[in-house]
Order: sequence, then structure tokens, then C-alpha cells
Amino acid sequence: MTAKDVVKSFYELDLAKAENAIDLVHKDCKLLWNSTNGFTSLDYDGIKKMLEGLKKAFLSFNYRVSHLLEDHNTITARYTIYVTSIERPEKEDALAHFISIWEVKDGKLYKGYEISQLADDSSESLNSYAEIKV
Repeated sequence: MTAKDVVKSFYELDLAKAENAIDLVHKDCKLLWNSTNGFTSLDYDGIKKMLEGLKKAFLSFNYRVSHLLEDHNTITARYTIYVTSIERPEKEDALAHFISIWEVKDGKLYKGYEISQLADDSSESLNSYAEIKV
């Protein structure tokens, strides 16, 4: 599997339901994430705990990728996360917009750098994250 295939397969998962998501994460993984809440650094155990928390909070947790760019073993993804919360099972909402850069090692997500902001649910904003063929 290419580095792009590894990242793509992760982003194709519904993290609220996927039992195998952690299998795509390298044991020595490090994720550095800048969000509207500040800076977060997660290792493998932190990512595993976050994935377990998503299953408790959401009925669905999906990625809609607009860009997936490859440079050797480094993949850049631009996407919006859409969720269905337990409190509102009838409605899927845009949660946040992300740009992530992943280094893939041994066929797994190894080093990640993310920046995110809460989603603006205006149609103009959401349409800017529509899939772009590259």
C-alpha cells in the first residue's frame, strides 16, 4: 500500500464505528495539533484514547476530503469532519475543517501535523471544501 493509500484508508473510516482505526497508527506515532482550543500533542496512547472517546460521543464521525496530495511518504489532506451526535441522531453536522500533513512509516500513520478550526456552516464555506480532483 502506498503512503497515500494508507492515509486515504484512514480518512474513509467512520471513526465512531471503526474497530480497526488504531491499526493504521504507528506505535511510535506523534500528532501535533493546533486548533481553536490551542496546541495538543498526542502519542499512540493519546490517539487511542481519543478514538475511544469519539465512539462514546458520536453515532457517526466521517471525513469529507477535498484534497489528498502525495510527496513520497508525506501526504497532505484537506477535509471537513461531519458528525452525528448522540443528542441529535437525526442530523449530521459539519464539525471542523482541517489540514493535516502525515508522514507514513511502515505502512502506518507516523508523524502528523494538523491545524483546524470549527466549521462555518455557510454554504459558501462548506462548498469550498467540496472534493477537488487533483
